[in-house]
Amino acid sequence: MVEIDRLSDVCKLLGDKMRLTILSLLKERDLCVNEIVEILQTSQPNVSQHMRKLKDGGLVKEAKKGQWVFYSLSIDDKPYLLELFQHLPSQKEHVDAISCEQLDCCD
Repeated sequence: MVEIDRLSDVCKLLGDKMRLTILSLLKERDLCVNEIVEILQTSQPNVSQHMRKLKDGGLVKEAKKGQWVFYSLSIDDKPYLLELFQHLPSQKEHVDAISCEQLDCCD
């Protein structure tokens, strides 16, 4: 039953459009919260709330670089997500169009 509970929790996380979009962005490369805010055109508290849920659910991990936090996918231990991630639309164009340098952050 524990495995079903875990899978159920992951499915709940994936059922939110914003969180699924964030995972799709992170599929392209690691991003700081400011980049995600800019791409999604939403507030920093909104993104941070979703990132906390994704982190608590074990789908993303964070790495601090100075005062900045960068997020990356953490799905190596979830092979059942590989098929799903192959079907997520590419966000490469959005991710490539923005950088910390442009936003003047994360230096």
